[in-house]
Amino acid sequence: MKRIVKALFVMFATSAAAQVAVSTASTNHSFAQQGIVEARKAVEDKPREYAVYNLLATALVLRAQETFDPSLYAQAAEAVKKSLALSPGNFETEKIKASVLLGQRDYPAALEKAQALNKRVPDDLTVYGLLTDAEIELGNYADAEDSATWMLNMRRGNRPAFIRASRMREIFGDPEGAYEMADLAFQSTIPSEAGERASLLTQMGHLRLANGNTDSAEKLFQQALTVFPNYPEALGNLAQLRVAQKSFADAVELFEQRYQSVPRAGNLYYLAEALELAGRETEAQKAFADFEAKAWSESTHKDNSNRELVFYFADHAHQPGKALDVAEREYGWRHDVYTLDAYAWALHVNGRDAEARKQIETALAVGIRDAKLFRHAGEIALKVGDRAAAERYLKQSAELNSLDSESARLELAHLSPTDR
Repeated sequence: MKRIVKALFVMFATSAAAQVAVSTASTNHSFAQQGIVEARKAVEDKPREYAVYNLLATALVLRAQETFDPSLYAQAAEAVKKSLALSPGNFETEKIKASVLLGQRDYPAALEKAQALNKRVPDDLTVYGLLTDAEIELGNYADAEDSATWMLNMRRGNRPAFIRASRMREIFGDPEGAYEMADLAFQSTIPSEAGERASLLTQMGHLRLANGNTDSAEKLFQQALTVFPNYPEALGNLAQLRVAQKSFADAVELFEQRYQSVPRAGNLYYLAEALELAGRETEAQKAFADFEAKAWSESTHKDNSNRELVFYFADHAHQPGKALDVAEREYGWRHDVYTLDAYAWALHVNGRDAEARKQIETALAVGIRDAKLFRHAGEIALKVGDRAAAERYLKQSAELNSLDSESARLELAHLSPTDR
């Protein structure tokens, strides 16, 4: 989504309506930061021009994607509101509104908005990007694939389409193809697009890590942090790599850096887990308690940490009833593979393994290759007595390189010769 918004920003910056020259030459600020400065000046100069509020909203969204600061989306929404007051229903502002909804994780509203825009202008590339993003997050993968295909066919070689194709290939179990698409997108960036480059490098590293190539992942995460120091997603992914390497003290430090930068409940959960793995039990318990309070308070909102909350209640607090309550709430509005996994695990810890198996196998049927999902599928299969399927899933998890892979190897080792 961020690539689409950047395209909007450049378009607005060069439009006759805006009459604003946006400079990206600053060496002290990111593209988005400089854009915010220029847009605020434009608003002061021409407060009755709707396009200047579009500039501001887009720059704020870009900065939110760099920093993961949700307050910036609220500011962007306010700028959109002002733009629409000056020019009700104008198409470009409505596209930005959809991107804000995506950033706020209100995926149903974002999809509804994008669908309405698509009916207005059926051949708009940006709108197809918005459709794809919302459909992916909701688990509407067939529709997402259709939208991404439209993007690829409408304009060959465009970066937004490469990004969507990469995401779809990862979900469908083609990590090499996903990496290729992400690399093509990266090659089309320029050095001044630091946030963009860091995001793509992090995604490429994530794909390498998910496929067990830790050396390549390490290099890509470090490169992302060189391009954009303290980039939150790169810190988090590098921390996950350290967990896989059992360098738990280093993982704690990296997760702490990310949480200090982006104090979201979900980030605190991973820090708490790392503290526990590092043997820092007192600190871990406090972090888990803080996470529970923070995540529970936002659990009824679309922008939440419900999947992490499910696993907390299931695996740490040992409150299966609460795990299922949260999982059902999330499952009520989205069916992506990761929500299906959380729902399946909540069913499993409540002893409802036949239902759990249906959900986890629905997720895996999409094609996703994920150590955690494979391990969960293996443990659920064991509970329903399907030893052959359990071994198959656990072996698939064990082939990948993560903490879940290690757990899967231990599960395999404990299977009796008769079971195996």
